Amino acid sequence: MSGEDKLKNKIEDLGGRAKEAVGKVTGDADTKNEGRADQANSSLKDAGEKVKDAFKK
Repeated sequence: MSGEDKLKNKIEDLGGRAKEAVGKVTGDADTKNEGRADQANSSLKDAGEKVKDAFKK
């Protein structure tokens, strides 16, 4: 996994955590759920990159 991909995934994860927190504080379920979805998407991308790296070896 390239450093750039790791950074993008981390930023997406942190953004998702922030959205989720804002949603909790404001009581906005949609924003909270968007944040959770962003985090899940980031985790899936990380897993996919790890699989790619495993096959490159």
